[in-house]
Amino acid sequence: MITVHKAKSIIDQYLTQLNSEVILINESSKRIIYHDLKATFPSPRFDNSAMDGFAVRSVDTIGASKEHPVSLKVIGISSAGTPSNLTLNPGECIQCMTGATIPNGADSVLMVENSSGFSDNDSVLVFLETHPGKHIRKKGEEVQKGDPLISKGTRITPSEIGTLASFGFRKFSVVKKPQIAIFGTGDELIEPGETIDKGQVYNSNLYIFADLVKKIGGDVTMKKVVKDNKDSLNSFLSKALKTSDVIISSGGISMGRFDYVRDVFIELGVKEHFWKVAQKPGKPLFFGTENDTLIFGLPGNPISAYIGFMEWVWPVLESIMGIPRSKPITGFLTESFPREKCKYRYLFGQTWFENEKLFCKPSGKTGSHMLSSSLSANCILGSDHGENPLQPGDKININVLPWKHIR
Repeated sequence: MITVHKAKSIIDQYLTQLNSEVILINESSKRIIYHDLKATFPSPRFDNSAMDGFAVRSVDTIGASKEHPVSLKVIGISSAGTPSNLTLNPGECIQCMTGATIPNGADSVLMVENSSGFSDNDSVLVFLETHPGKHIRKKGEEVQKGDPLISKGTRITPSEIGTLASFGFRKFSVVKKPQIAIFGTGDELIEPGETIDKGQVYNSNLYIFADLVKKIGGDVTMKKVVKDNKDSLNSFLSKALKTSDVIISSGGISMGRFDYVRDVFIELGVKEHFWKVAQKPGKPLFFGTENDTLIFGLPGNPISAYIGFMEWVWPVLESIMGIPRSKPITGFLTESFPREKCKYRYLFGQTWFENEKLFCKPSGKTGSHMLSSSLSANCILGSDHGENPLQPGDKININVLPWKHIR
């Protein structure tokens, strides 16, 4: 049995980032950018109007007011997509619409509201003095050509999609989705919706795993409850080892009479790096590799499996997908937290801000079979071993669940 710290350092030695693939922008939602992307041109690409109004020489508006308007000659129109090729001379202006190129000779835009308005007349009255640069979006004021645009490892959201589209990116490289096989073992497991009999339990862990894989951006390529016999396991795992980046098991990894998962892994050539970790819940934790495939054997108890995935598998998926790893934060306990003499202790919990401090408390249900303890949780609390429980006011590590918020 090894420590949590040692186990994580072993795993890190076997992590390599997944390869890339080129996709179209309309397929890119929630994918991970593979390379740093830079601006291919400045934004704005040219000086343009921020308002509907008149492109003017600001010097021609000096002293203008409603009581003493200034009259300017209107010589043309500049609209978005149809710039004017005229040059302003003293006393002249050009109707200029939002987004339109600023005509030569103009140094300011007067809002139409501060004039006698648009018309077909050959002149307009100006009711407000303006100054150079007013209501003009300058070329490159947002982004210069070659500036960093979106960093490698960024998950694509509507903001990234809009930005990439505005810079003309129709396709680009993203990290390939990890191909993940998940399986559970147990003759007692049946599917939700089926009639349950004596000694049977509903399969919940694979549904948790599948949703977590989806949340982080992977693909579940194989999913099955496998019978507690070596032949069934061998058949499933032989295929999974050839097609998967990561394999995750639920159950069958401990020391029960019918716990064959570890044996079959080793028989199929998986190199075992560790099997037991000094933690609660989830002491039976297997990690192995076969070529580039990463294999995790998690316990079958629902809380052990759920916390095991979040504390061990989720950070690994972040790393191989090139996502910056989530980092635990610390907060102050408001209730006692049970510690173990020789093991790292995990519990689901709640964390919140109060008077600009981060507070937290563990779930009151501590059994590794009590899945309902996760319902109101927004985090996992973790503490090193110790002789006595942590007390209110003590600090503790907090791993916020990525899809939850701190209220």
